[in-house]
Amino acid sequence: MWVRTMSKKSAKRARQEASRSKSVVVVAAPAPSPRRTRLFAAAVGLLVACAGIGYGAARYFAPPSTDVRLRVQVIEGDGIAGPKGMVWVPGGEFLMGSDHKLAQRNERPAHEVGVHGFWMDRTHVTNAQFAAFVQATGYVTTAERRPDWETIKVQVAPGTPKPPDSALVPGAMVFVGTDRPVPLKDYSQWWAYVPGADWRHPQGPASSIEGKADHPVVQVSYEDALAYAKWAGKRLPTEAEWEFAARGGLEQATFAWGDEFAPQGKLMANVWEGKRVRFPVVSPKAGGAVGTSAVRTFPANGYGLYDMTGNAWQWVADWYDADYFAKEAKLANVVDPQGPSASYDPDDRGVPANAPKRVTRGGSFLCNVDYCLSYRPSARRGTDPYNPMSHIGFRLVMDAGDWEKSRVRVAAR
Repeated sequence: MWVRTMSKKSAKRARQEASRSKSVVVVAAPAPSPRRTRLFAAAVGLLVACAGIGYGAARYFAPPSTDVRLRVQVIEGDGIAGPKGMVWVPGGEFLMGSDHKLAQRNERPAHEVGVHGFWMDRTHVTNAQFAAFVQATGYVTTAERRPDWETIKVQVAPGTPKPPDSALVPGAMVFVGTDRPVPLKDYSQWWAYVPGADWRHPQGPASSIEGKADHPVVQVSYEDALAYAKWAGKRLPTEAEWEFAARGGLEQATFAWGDEFAPQGKLMANVWEGKRVRFPVVSPKAGGAVGTSAVRTFPANGYGLYDMTGNAWQWVADWYDADYFAKEAKLANVVDPQGPSASYDPDDRGVPANAPKRVTRGGSFLCNVDYCLSYRPSARRGTDPYNPMSHIGFRLVMDAGDWEKSRVRVAAR
């Protein structure tokens, strides 16, 4: 069924249409882009930017939400009627992007896009799920391998000398925070390349994911996400699919749950609690970010999806182009867009504008009103595809046709 997310003007008619449909049941339903993220030696310097840099100190939150949600039955696969652990996201038209006062240039303008229905993981891929993949395949992640200078040099200024081989050691970018408030201009104060950091040790060799089997796996690159997807028989969502799903049936709401950040004082996502301590302070005395939380900790959106914003950024399939929405808005009848053919980011200082970047969406536990504000469905950024970080994970989707084919294959065995 093809459904248009609702404006208030057409909500009544749409609900009547939905109630008559056999495929939808009316019931209650549950920054500028970052720089290259590898620190190896003083010869290379800090090449990475924090998620959502430059979103500023906006502190505006709208009155309580008056948006109208198309309330659909949440259909979760059970391995028979649909892929286990995934929910059905109905196809439809929606306004992608945003013209809200909080929206950055790369989110503008809001424009009509259509997507066909698909199955989507109800949560981020978890540590337990990724561990099963590694155990079955012996896969070695990007962070666990010796860094490749060829993938690094395209992310730095032309003429940057190659660091000594001794500096090119396995590891990943880790949010380390500060012990006191600092000006939010130099992200090297709270990010560091940590040798030995990887998905099993997100903060470095001394850290562990013990007791966090149900947390989002992080420190995974775009390449790692693709490898897992191939093994699982799924794929990364397109940027359009991701945003459609994240909105949960709400048309142009500021957040995935409505227009009010904390309805009735209730926190709706794992984000940096700025009222408790100023970003990026994480001293033991001050408290600060605690990292990822278990999936399903916060309420699901209208399609039954958890943590579509907050907790951990999510890789999507598309190349990142800062101007893509402006270009796409000029086209007619845009359905299932696959994104631009190449990357373009003129806002990432010190990085070539055409350096390869893939889109990441959703924000993370580090996002806050002082610095990021990327826990909004329209917020987007580009990230080096070979750059694992301690706040980036992913979730996957599956086309209905692919699910049917897999059922046929299983039945034929």
